[in-house]
Amino acid sequence: MSGNRIKIQAGDISISCVLNETETAKTVFSHLPIEGTANTWGEEIYFSTDISLDNDEDSRDVVDSGSLAYWPPGNAICIFFGRTPASIENEPRAASPVNIFGRVDGDEHIFRSVKSGSPMRLEME
Repeated sequence: MSGNRIKIQAGDISISCVLNETETAKTVFSHLPIEGTANTWGEEIYFSTDISLDNDEDSRDVVDSGSLAYWPPGNAICIFFGRTPASIENEPRAASPVNIFGRVDGDEHIFRSVKSGSPMRLEME
C-alpha cells in the first residue's frame, strides 16, 4: 500500500499525490475514481463523498500544508494548503479532527486557483 499514487484534478489543474499506509487511505483508494464539487474554506478545499468512516485513533485538527484528509462529520475529502477560518497561527486547521491519508507531491499552493463549484476528481495515477 505504501506509496500508492493518485492524481487530483481540480478545475483545470492536475497534481500527483502520495497516499499513506492507513485504513483511511486504503478505503479512499478502493473507491477511486471519486468525483465531487469543490467547496472552499479559507485555504482548504473539501468535497462530499459517499465514503463513510469514523475518526482514526490519530485524527487531529492541526495538519500540515499539503495534507490530504478525510473529514468524518461531512463524509468529505479535504485538501489543505494554508490557513483556514479555524487557524490560530499560520497552521492549517480543520473544523474538527480529520484522518490524514496522504499528501500532495508538489506545490500544494496550486489549489489557490480553484474556486467553489469547480469539478473535483481523484483517480489512480
